[in-house]
Amino acid sequence: MDKSNPPGKIEPYHHPAAGWGALKYVAINLIKERVSGGNYRMLFKQNQPDGFDCPGCAWPDRQHASTFEFCENGVKAVAAEATTKRVTPAFFAENTVESLMQQTDYELEQHGRLTEPMSYDAASDTYVPISWPQAFECIAGHLKRLPSANQAAFYTSGRASNEAAFLYQLFVRMLGTNNFPDCSNMCHEATSRGLPGTVGVGKGTVTLDDFEKADTIIIFGQNPATNHPRMLGELREAARRGAVIVSVNPLRERGLERFASPQHPIEMITMGSTPIASTFIQPRLGGDFALIKGVAKYVLARDDEARAKGEPGILDRDFIQRHTLGFDAFADDLRREDWALLEAESGVARADIENLGRIYAAGERVIATWGMGITQHKHSLQTVQLLSNLLMMRGHIGREGAGICPVRGHSNVQGNRTVGIEEKPSMAFLDRLGEVFGFEPPREHGLDVVETIEHMLHGKVKVFVGLGGNFAMATPDTLRTFEGLRACDLTVHITTKLNRSHLVHGKAALILPTLGRTEIDDRSGVAQGITVEDSMSMVHISYGMNTPASPDLLSETAIIAHIADATLGDAKAPWLEYARDYGKIRDAIERVIPGFEDYNARIQQPGGFHLRVASRERAWETASGKANFIAHPVQRDTPISRARKLHGERLMTLMTTRSHDQYNTTIYALDDRYRGVFGQRRVIFIHPADIAMLGFQDGDWVNISTVWEDGIDRHANYFRLVSYDIPRGCIAGYYPETNPLVPLDSVGDVCNTPTSKSIPVLLHLSAAPPVMPAF
Repeated sequence: MDKSNPPGKIEPYHHPAAGWGALKYVAINLIKERVSGGNYRMLFKQNQPDGFDCPGCAWPDRQHASTFEFCENGVKAVAAEATTKRVTPAFFAENTVESLMQQTDYELEQHGRLTEPMSYDAASDTYVPISWPQAFECIAGHLKRLPSANQAAFYTSGRASNEAAFLYQLFVRMLGTNNFPDCSNMCHEATSRGLPGTVGVGKGTVTLDDFEKADTIIIFGQNPATNHPRMLGELREAARRGAVIVSVNPLRERGLERFASPQHPIEMITMGSTPIASTFIQPRLGGDFALIKGVAKYVLARDDEARAKGEPGILDRDFIQRHTLGFDAFADDLRREDWALLEAESGVARADIENLGRIYAAGERVIATWGMGITQHKHSLQTVQLLSNLLMMRGHIGREGAGICPVRGHSNVQGNRTVGIEEKPSMAFLDRLGEVFGFEPPREHGLDVVETIEHMLHGKVKVFVGLGGNFAMATPDTLRTFEGLRACDLTVHITTKLNRSHLVHGKAALILPTLGRTEIDDRSGVAQGITVEDSMSMVHISYGMNTPASPDLLSETAIIAHIADATLGDAKAPWLEYARDYGKIRDAIERVIPGFEDYNARIQQPGGFHLRVASRERAWETASGKANFIAHPVQRDTPISRARKLHGERLMTLMTTRSHDQYNTTIYALDDRYRGVFGQRRVIFIHPADIAMLGFQDGDWVNISTVWEDGIDRHANYFRLVSYDIPRGCIAGYYPETNPLVPLDSVGDVCNTPTSKSIPVLLHLSAAPPVMPAF
């Protein structure tokens, strides 16, 4: 990539999502990654019981025994693992860390698979080979020298398997800490913390079967075409049988307008497509809470009117009476709420809010889904609770074809939490873990992601271990995160490919290369399978099929087991035995965690098994034994409102988002074709009226600065303005490029999630960049 000549073009995309465009980009990715012809066959076995699962998103498979279920982003993830490109010790010898830091995240991704464990050498500023035993002893030595285990933090990516995650948490708790920052802290933590307060369980209540029966599906803050492409298949079928689909999102996404399914030959041959959403509501950033409250207020008023006339009500009063508490106070709060405030805070006209209310009230089986457009705001937890309360008003929890559906990101982010990756574990879980393994687990709450970075900056975390992911780029306040990582005595990353986190290292640093999920995991002559839990609580097993990228690779599970053995010995747990036979780890999970009875037997059935979600059965695991209505006010004194008082209409609210050619922080290519962006990433989507108001022109280059109250200068430079259909006062840009603008202490209430969808910023006109920044 020529950084001195900014590439790219902006060209509106008029085609349906997926279709021939997706097939074209699949071919491009397979060629670019130099995937060998023999490995193409794996794409047709992703969903086979004897094959492997897609290592991408957490959307479930319709039929686990079906033939290849096409998904463009799944192919990108698989091709990235199956690439023939390699990052060897010779590569590191030729490239200093300083020189690699000048490369973009896309360029780092393109170097290919890591092949051997490496250790940072400060004298040469390069990584040099280290043997596996030496690496394990290095980590053990650092951990043993810590005055307290709380001076170490153990990060987890959502791609880690149940087996690896369970072993990881067991090792760390035996070490003596609950410091488990994980990717959940940055995405669906509002869901995990909010839903237990209303319905008792921080998980969704629906399965794929419910999507076949729903007559209304409302999608909040989510872009399935990019983030969960297989979900579009379910939405297509729902739309074709007449279900009403509504998109609630500041950006009107192409994938929810029309979809051409590669699974249906007639649609492909005829160049046809299926309309998906029939209604689009575009709230301002952070306006979802006021919007949902307006819908609830409207539905309640309709019910009040009907009851006053002696007509059947709109609400499910039987459900409310039998299964809930707090409704009267909740209803009183709705009746008192001011419509003018709801309109102003949501950015949606009352007529449109009431129209959404009519759609909701007409549905007999309503599913509400949501993504990070809901969960990355200051009041995200309150929004999640309000959304679940809205469905409770009409009994849509525990009803066939209806329910709540938080759609997680990575393939096992939900499973990781289920098996113990939790900085705030329940006492019941710790009691059981200690009883089974004969030790006293630490009871003090550990550190989440934001707290971990803060502790690094204050010298309170000295060792950082990352199980997958790209911590340096996924987190907020990028430069401060860099500072925290560099202050550590040791940073360790267990990973398949090179990324920037390996270059932003501690005084000592290790890169430990691991098998990908697509690769055969042969332990003592027996292929090992791993299990994951998808967004709908289905647990299933998969096996890799490809020859490993290097004979020196170990699985995540084996790496964790060896670190634990080197650090703690085998007095309390047979670590190396677990590394040889993952079935024994599943036996241990079964002994500790309810719902995993007969684990090894049940995962042998096609599709695996469903973990019980109590609220799906209208059993409420709350203190009262009932589901709870909780009244929350509309927040008016916020960082956004305070910044707007200072800067008026020039103040913009930024949301970070991802392009179609990336998955989390992994950049597969430089296009975002559904939004009409090609060959570039440093763009800002902005309403044309705001471009004019600011005195700019479409295509101008700008620098961005954060308006915050701590006196720290946060800026990101050289972004091209792109006129787009987005609410006034709102802008959007890709992460990780915009993550430096997210203050570390800008977090959601209670859940402590970075507010990456609502950052107050100012735009400053700039000349075209002489050299494009690397990050």
